Amino acid sequence: MARYTGPKERIERRIGEKLFLKGERSHSPKSAMTRKPYAPGMHGQRRAGKPSEFAQQLKSKQKIKNVYRLLEKQFKAYIKAATASKQDPYVAILNALESRLDNVVYRMGFAQSRDQARQLVNHGHILVNDRKTDIVSYRVKKGDVIKVREGSKRSPYFATAMPNWFKTHEAPEWVGLDKESVSAKIKGEPTLDSSGIRTEDLQSIIEFYSR
Repeated sequence: MARYTGPKERIERRIGEKLFLKGERSHSPKSAMTRKPYAPGMHGQRRAGKPSEFAQQLKSKQKIKNVYRLLEKQFKAYIKAATASKQDPYVAILNALESRLDNVVYRMGFAQSRDQARQLVNHGHILVNDRKTDIVSYRVKKGDVIKVREGSKRSPYFATAMPNWFKTHEAPEWVGLDKESVSAKIKGEPTLDSSGIRTEDLQSIIEFYSR
């Protein structure tokens, strides 16, 4: 599947917020938003005027789309399906984004970024209910058990690299993480608080695609 492969920190500088797309680097003094907290380009340091309503909606859309590492077509499909459903659109959007397998793997602490989590899924390292699942957009549900394939646990990544951050990782409540078995059972639905998504961003996104 196609995906964006350009400089991730340039996206953050354009939006004007840290999206934590680079894992541990995003928390360090080396991050682009720390060193250059202004938009890229020769006019990046110019003082911007008050953004229009459309500009604010566009920013919200770009921000959430890039946080979950989605291309426009797929992101738009999620929003359209959510607003057309009988469910609360905020809840439907949140579930669609947070229940993706690549996001769940990231929330479990198996990876430091969603791009890294996507790679783990693509390479067949992840099992859902004891079945190898390499579709990053696979939607997990309550009761599903996600874990690392037994053969993959011996790889340098899982045996040496991941333990550096996994032991202190805290998963959201809806992801029942068991660090001993390196697995998790989905306990319920994701919440707005644990996602980090703001209500006003969801409203702006709905308004953007309702134009």
